[in-house]
Amino acid sequence: MTETSTPIPAGSLRGRTALVTGSSRGIGADTARFLAQAGANVVINYRNKAPRAEKLAGELRELGVEVLVVGADLTDAESVQAMFDEVANAFGGLDVLVLNASGGMESGMAEDYALQLNRDAQVRVLETALPLLREGSRVVFVTSHQAHFIRTTPTMPEYEPVALSKRAGEDALRERIPALRERGVDFVVVSGDMIEGTITATLLERANPGAIAARREDAGKLYNVSEFAAEVAAAAVDDIPADNTRLVGDVSSFGAEGS
Repeated sequence: MTETSTPIPAGSLRGRTALVTGSSRGIGADTARFLAQAGANVVINYRNKAPRAEKLAGELRELGVEVLVVGADLTDAESVQAMFDEVANAFGGLDVLVLNASGGMESGMAEDYALQLNRDAQVRVLETALPLLREGSRVVFVTSHQAHFIRTTPTMPEYEPVALSKRAGEDALRERIPALRERGVDFVVVSGDMIEGTITATLLERANPGAIAARREDAGKLYNVSEFAAEVAAAAVDDIPADNTRLVGDVSSFGAEGS
């Protein structure tokens, strides 16, 4: 988007409800903000940043929309079910589900944590949400070019486990497209380059100093958090490309067999 202040026309989502996973900060928070600006009621999901989530909720309520804040560990089935039970009680259903939460570079986690969060949890969240997804609803999965194109284009060694796990999550979700279509639910992947200012970029820079600057020089431009979030929000309403993939930013240095 060239204009990040209004990626979706104001009021166009009034009466709709959107849930964004991992939305207490960063891309998720800005995505929730854009959806609320378009009139959507919003469910803010967080794992352990309750004060940030509540602060965002207060900001969004000033826009005149309803906001539900729900803490949930997406790798825990009971926690995910409890989250959607709260959504059902508050709103009765969902019109937009943004699968934004991801990770795998955190220290002190189990060896297979990246796969648990980026593949298994994504599928669990979608399957648990299915009974609430109304006909005509939209599921948006957020990923990176480094993950989307990992089969044809190597990435930094420090990021490879995350990239492989996110591509595995994308593949698992794509397998469900026919079943989603039968229910009248649309699905789209939003893939972006490294995003300036994200936790992942910070951790990568710490592990591999100069990595972000090198990628910026190669790509010509890297999106910031707000710019990319605007693309994610717009993906909730824009026409879906034929391959169910919305590519954000330069892809000339990535192999063509990504989707």
